[in-house]
Parts: sequence; C-alpha cells; structure tokens
Amino acid sequence: MGNPISSLELNKPGALKKVLLKVLLYVVVIDICLVILYPYFVMFCNALKTRPEIFSMEGTVFPIKAVWNNFKEIWTLAPMGRYFLNSILISGGSTIIAMICGIPAAYALARMKFKGHTAFLGFVIVSQMFAPVVLLIGIYKVMSLLGLTNTILGLVFINAAFNQAFTIWLLRGTFLSIPAEMEQAATVDGCNRLQAMFKILLPVAAPGIVTTLIFIFINAWNEFTVALTLISTETLKPLTVGITIFNGYNIIEWQYLFASSLFAIVPVVILFMCIEKNLTSGLTAGGVKG
Repeated sequence: MGNPISSLELNKPGALKKVLLKVLLYVVVIDICLVILYPYFVMFCNALKTRPEIFSMEGTVFPIKAVWNNFKEIWTLAPMGRYFLNSILISGGSTIIAMICGIPAAYALARMKFKGHTAFLGFVIVSQMFAPVVLLIGIYKVMSLLGLTNTILGLVFINAAFNQAFTIWLLRGTFLSIPAEMEQAATVDGCNRLQAMFKILLPVAAPGIVTTLIFIFINAWNEFTVALTLISTETLKPLTVGITIFNGYNIIEWQYLFASSLFAIVPVVILFMCIEKNLTSGLTAGGVKG
C-alpha cells in the first residue's frame, strides 16, 4: 500500500499547509477529548482505591493496588438494583409522556396556523427559562395537594413537564424541515391528516424523534434536585439520589461513591452510542427557521 499523502501531493501549492492544518486539527481534538475524559479517568482510579489511600497525602492518581471488590460491595451496601429500576421507570415514563404530548403539539405549531400561535410558541420558549430549583417550593406544594409526594409517579409527571418545552421546540424544527407536499400527496391518495402524520411525517422525522427521545431520557435520568426534595423513602429513590447514601454526616466513602457514579453513567454512554448516527441530523433539523 502506498502512502496516502505522496511527495507529489506535498509539492503542490498549499498541499503541505493543508496537511499541517489537518494534523493540528487532530491534535486539538485529541487534547480536548483528553481534557473531557480525564475526570472520568480519575473517578475510575479512585474507585479502585481504599479509603485511607484516597486521603493519603502521598497518594497518586493510580491506585497502589487495585481493589476491584469496591464495585461489588456497593451492591451489598446499598440497594443499587432498586435505584437503577426506579431511575429507569422515572426516565422511561417521563419520556413516553413527553413524547405523547409533545409530538401533536409540535406538529400543530409546524403545520397549522391558529389564533395565538405566536403567543403559544413564545410561552414554550419562556418556560425553558425556569430551572426546577426556582419552582421547588411550588412543585412540592402541588405534589402534596395531589398526594404525589414520595411517589415515582410524581417524579414521572414532573420530569415530563420540565422536558415538554424542549420536546416541542426540537420536534417543531424537525417537522418544519420536512416538505408539507409529502403529506398533501398522501391526502390526495385518500389519507386524512392523522394518517398522513403517522404514515408519512413520523417515519421521515425518525432521526429527530429519536434524538429528542434520548435527550429527554438523559435529562430525566440525571435529575437530582426535585427527586431529593420529593422522595424520602430509601427504596423509592432514583440512582442520582440513592448513591448519596455513601455520603454520610461524618464520613464520605469516596471509593464507593466513585464506583456507583461510574455505574450511573453507563446507560447514558450506551444511549449516546446507539444514537450517534442520528444525533447530527436530528439536531440540525431543529435549527430550521419557521
């Protein structure tokens, strides 16, 4: 096999400059990746240490002797399996509700012109400005009134509500990027508006829908503040709140906290690997002006 960059190509005007710029780009990208991944590397190394070694002044990033048993002990010291199940139920339930409500709303904003269209779209944008922590007292009072405090169902509704505006906004852009003529052709063939949406629009919009779905799931999976406020029963806590069991009043078991945190990011990494091909197209579809 020959060298992909031949000496003849390097002799062309500007060829060497292009090669150097490409090499520089790879160096910068690799450096950025190392900076981003370094905290996770430190987490992994500390998860393999003993508690005295973590607090040792002479310690290094690498463990003196890897204690792989730390990853096993967290499952016996805390109900990690239950935490995982709770997080899956909360994230999955809120994602389903947000998508069921968000798809029709995004379709209406993309395809229909009705009175208050602009005002409703502005309300959707403004609702994204409020962080859950700002509304925490109001959320707690409403959940108490509805009898949904200390329940998984309450967290499902709250996460679905906070991700609703993001769902509508991103899917609206996705639907706007699809020519309306495709649905019009379907109506000529005998489909009504609902059939055209399900048979034509949604399959074409699949990359944007998948991207939105995964982002909602990840946002719900990572939510901490509301869950910490509403849930008091240990067996009902999601993973983000449950792993704080290793953060005691006087002692923090850092090795277990790091080990459980690494387990917590595994589903997120897997989801991003699954949607890598659809991620770019899904996000750019939401940037359509309309």
